[in-house]
Amino acid sequence: MQLFGFEIRRKAANLVPIRSSSWFSVIQESFAGAWQRNVEVESEQNILAFSAVYSCVSLIANDIAKLRIRLMERDDAIWEELDAPSPFAPVLRKPNTYQTRQQFMLHWLASKLLYGNTYALKERDQRGIVTSLYVLDPRLVTPLVADNGDVYYQLRRDPLSEVMQDVTIPASEIIHDRMVTLWHPLVGVSPIYACGASATVGVRIQANSSKFFENMSRPSGQLTAPGAISDENAKRLKAEFESNFSGSKIGRLLVTGDGLKYEPMAMPADDAQLIEQLKWTVEDVARAFHVPLYKLGIAQPTLSSVGQLAQDYYSQALQAHIEAIELLLDEGLGLPVGYGAEFDLDGLLRMDPLSRADRNEKAIRAGYLTPNEARESENLEPVEGGQSPYLQQQNYSLAALAKRDAQADPFAPAGVAPAIAPPAEPEDEAEMEDEAEAMMAAFGHSLVRRFAETAYAP
Repeated sequence: MQLFGFEIRRKAANLVPIRSSSWFSVIQESFAGAWQRNVEVESEQNILAFSAVYSCVSLIANDIAKLRIRLMERDDAIWEELDAPSPFAPVLRKPNTYQTRQQFMLHWLASKLLYGNTYALKERDQRGIVTSLYVLDPRLVTPLVADNGDVYYQLRRDPLSEVMQDVTIPASEIIHDRMVTLWHPLVGVSPIYACGASATVGVRIQANSSKFFENMSRPSGQLTAPGAISDENAKRLKAEFESNFSGSKIGRLLVTGDGLKYEPMAMPADDAQLIEQLKWTVEDVARAFHVPLYKLGIAQPTLSSVGQLAQDYYSQALQAHIEAIELLLDEGLGLPVGYGAEFDLDGLLRMDPLSRADRNEKAIRAGYLTPNEARESENLEPVEGGQSPYLQQQNYSLAALAKRDAQADPFAPAGVAPAIAPPAEPEDEAEMEDEAEAMMAAFGHSLVRRFAETAYAP
């Protein structure tokens, strides 16, 4: 069959599906990896309803999705954004017909964080250039491995991604981004595998607290009598008590007779230490996603600078995902040597105004940043004369210092020739006589040569 203009085999011979707990649809479990740990937890939807899980996923996905993807070109040793038109640039600006760049990357990261895998289907033009990318539902994709080691992907019907029927396609038409591969190189494992149990505890604490406060903080209890009562009377008293003192009727006055006594049974909230337990579950979820606790509002940051906090958050939670996506786009789009896709990190690591001013001042003074480059970082127009780096006059290059040290007197003032040392005096009279005789002999030879030249001149 034809898919995006390419001939695709519907079924390759001897393809072995990779069965993994990373897909909720393949193995029916409540979170990825629950069956290995023999843990029964809440459903997938309830896990995502836990605020810590939602906060970590949305925080990482939104922070990366807001960064602009640039097509870079290597010029000698410098990477610069490509300004000239390129056939590889449009897909980075508009990945497909129904998603913006930000929505596409948000979908990419959410799929990776929740399911451990992101599958992006390529659409090519007649030149073979990738013109569109579609993030597939990971529950509808299964990796396949042939006997010779070739990798294929089985796609089930997904009209939104223009997959109109079940089909098997080669790995060259899929960009596969995955989390840590614990069991198989083609299977990424979601962080929910590590924090699913904690998230379940948090969900149940929240549900219990909701029921607790619905009852006006009054726990359930029991009615006791001094003597034996029949089952019929017990059922009647229970029904009357629940109908008169449950739900919206909580708080009514209870009047009993015949020695009946009400005793609460549920553990009070302060005894159960729900707040501390709930805080621990949030911390455990944050550890699994590598999100600093101060980003979730449950701890005070230890760093004082906004720039340092941004750098700490970037290195812990975002850098690995960003580097993986950049490399996958380079290879998946088939970018030539010397080209690369790169996120613009200025929007993420932008410092506060005072820190930026201090950084620019030091960089200009050190000579590796021009005034116009510093102005560009502040979104200001260039000025005349600001395109050159500046250094103070008293600074010297290493080459100039080497030439100075090679002089006889490296510390002599500039423009002053070094003093010529007087000739050494002869050590004794014999040496003086030898020098006088040598000078006389040389003078005699000079006279003879001049006389000969004069006598025989034409």
